Amino acid sequence: MLDAAASAPMTATPTAGAPQMERRRRLSPAALAVSNQKVRKAYSPIVIAGGVRIADFVLISAIGVALYLSYVVPLSGFRWEYIAAILGMAVAAVISFQSADIYQIQVFRGQLRQMTRMISAWAFVFLLFTGASFLAKLGGEVSRVWLSGFFLAGLAALVGERLCLRTLVRSWAHDGRLDRRTVIVGSDQNGEQLVEALKSQDDTDIHVLGVFDDRNDTRALETCAGSPKLGKVDDIIEFARRTRIDLVLFALPISAETRILEMLKKLWVLPVDIRLSAHTNKLRFRPRSYSYLGEVPTLDVFEAPITDWDLVMKWLFDRVVGGICLLLALPAMALVAIAIKLDSPGPVLFRQKRFGFNNERIDVFKFRSLYHHQADPNASKVVTKNDPRVTRVGRIIRKTSLDELPQLFNVVFKGNLSLVGPRPHAVQGKLQSRLFDEAVDGYFARHRVKPGITGWAQINGWRGEIDNEEKIQKRVEFDLYYIENWSVLFDLYILLKTPLALLTKNENAY
Repeated sequence: MLDAAASAPMTATPTAGAPQMERRRRLSPAALAVSNQKVRKAYSPIVIAGGVRIADFVLISAIGVALYLSYVVPLSGFRWEYIAAILGMAVAAVISFQSADIYQIQVFRGQLRQMTRMISAWAFVFLLFTGASFLAKLGGEVSRVWLSGFFLAGLAALVGERLCLRTLVRSWAHDGRLDRRTVIVGSDQNGEQLVEALKSQDDTDIHVLGVFDDRNDTRALETCAGSPKLGKVDDIIEFARRTRIDLVLFALPISAETRILEMLKKLWVLPVDIRLSAHTNKLRFRPRSYSYLGEVPTLDVFEAPITDWDLVMKWLFDRVVGGICLLLALPAMALVAIAIKLDSPGPVLFRQKRFGFNNERIDVFKFRSLYHHQADPNASKVVTKNDPRVTRVGRIIRKTSLDELPQLFNVVFKGNLSLVGPRPHAVQGKLQSRLFDEAVDGYFARHRVKPGITGWAQINGWRGEIDNEEKIQKRVEFDLYYIENWSVLFDLYILLKTPLALLTKNENAY
């Protein structure tokens, strides 16, 4: 809640993106053709597998308890030992399924292999339970009808669940939601060998979109094993803005250290995994030093921040805590809206184009704090101390950051903002005559995660007017620290510190 960028009325048509659009690289026809293809949002295999584990536990527990309550309890009364045994069997089943290696996307797609493994593991759980009951001399106290019904009903439910899951996973795979969309750097013989190795693997989730190479001589092939050359390395950044990329894979040998470092300096700002292929590398490290794409060894360089279960936790935190904050803020928002309406003519709210995740342009909502006829839709002029464009109410709500409260609607309903993250700057935000990305090296790396209403930089005092290079550099520095050290507890700490920062670190908020 800690930014003091210039305001614009809701009725204004933002044009802030136009100059930025002129600076974007022009892609080749091949790259444009690929980027224009319809792409669906990706699903995380790790989250899917985790969700199936939870579903298995809940399903098994529910069936066991339902049969116990409907058959055993009317005959012999309620006993907690049965409930404990059911939960223990559900846990043992999930562990057995894990040991049978059936919590993998490739297994979910199949039928025979996962069914035989699952039936064997399920039978093992009941044999284990029967043996444990015998050794504990509890065999006579356990209902054989209940135990047989639990085995058969549980097995039928698990088979039905796996058939539904198989249909879902195949549908997701057909839609490309499980693919790792990959671009290769290096359009030479090494690149061709790498593409061939990736495409030759069965059940691979790697979808090679194309190759990029700076060389224009005979060493650079126009196609690598059927994958087209899409442009130069500099084009990857623009290509990633237009379509989903999950992985950038270097086919260059590790000996090309200087070239690789130069390219990494350009590409690290992207929210993607970046790896070096080691398939042609003669220098071999220990096996645990590598991560594998099927059978292709790679070395991890950069990882996309906040992925898999971290992304789920971040989403839940934004929706649950954001919803609570919105409900608590509604009375204050109503009072601010009335004060704005009584103070000056014009709309209560305005929206402005800001930078979102991966440089996407998003509409951010705020309370209007400038006079309607002096609106600055492009945020081309920073609001300064005693700025005559700011209304009387505007000075109060900007100083206290109450003008940021409508961004809770962005968090809860639109989902293009987080509660905590790097503050979204206006697309025409400038330091003197230079745009922010021209003034700070690696500026766009702060867009590897969703922007937030409040952030690590803001609670440390780096908020408000940006009138010198240190202020924007410090913002970027603190934002990058947040991205690299994110956790739910870190988000909660920042959120709880925000009210105190509003009161004690507002000297630059005008």
